[in-house]
Amino acid sequence: MTTDTIEALADVEAATVEVHDVHKWYGTHRVLDGVDLTVRPGEVTVILGPSGSGKSTLLRVINHLEKPEIGYVSINGELIGVRRQGERLKELSERAILTQRSRIGFVFQNFNLFPHLTVLDNVAAAPVATGRLGRTEAQELARELLGRVGLADKTGAYPRQLSGGQQQRVAIARALALRPGVILFDEPTSALDPELVGEVLAVIKDLATSGTTLVIVTHEIGFAREIADRVVFIDGGRIVEQGPPSEVLDNPRHERTRDFLSKVL
Repeated sequence: MTTDTIEALADVEAATVEVHDVHKWYGTHRVLDGVDLTVRPGEVTVILGPSGSGKSTLLRVINHLEKPEIGYVSINGELIGVRRQGERLKELSERAILTQRSRIGFVFQNFNLFPHLTVLDNVAAAPVATGRLGRTEAQELARELLGRVGLADKTGAYPRQLSGGQQQRVAIARALALRPGVILFDEPTSALDPELVGEVLAVIKDLATSGTTLVIVTHEIGFAREIADRVVFIDGGRIVEQGPPSEVLDNPRHERTRDFLSKVL
């Protein structure tokens, strides 16, 4: 890979994420109930809350894997998944939505790697599919990123040959391969055995110092305290409170936050 290519891929603007009055429901069950959230460029935002509070749904709305009934999301001022038509919002084509998603990294709970591809090809696939890089350059980038997450010796392995922690680190490298302006993490350690959690959190901690905008749903309170610029507590589909970890985790204002933390700390 040429120096120019590496520099071009590294020159990514950290994204501003704005969630505007988002409502999402399934039948009569309201999962998100008027969520407003702004994540500033380069900020690490950790979202906490009980199971079923809407945390994961909020992430999926941000990259339009879920379509809100009311409200919208914008990234760097660009509407995600929709466009304005007069006073209404109209859904974009699936191709346009996929193009937008290619600028939004997403790390899932259960890795979602392609089982028939090697680790190297799992990471290289997206830059090739989107036409950003040729196969040779994409594989060189993949090797660089796998080295960054401590898996330089696993390029020829298949996902089934890796531990859960290693698979999640591959998934993080894959998310980085398109140099997104924001990366969304949906409980990235929840599917891991306890002894494997640390290796994944260490990679995310490294990313947190890189200037990339990160939005992380997690139950790891100590991790949130260590890396978050801001903690957002969600309950019942609403943001109950938000602020620096020293405020939300050590001196929560809302009774519901205090009750939640008393059960998990």
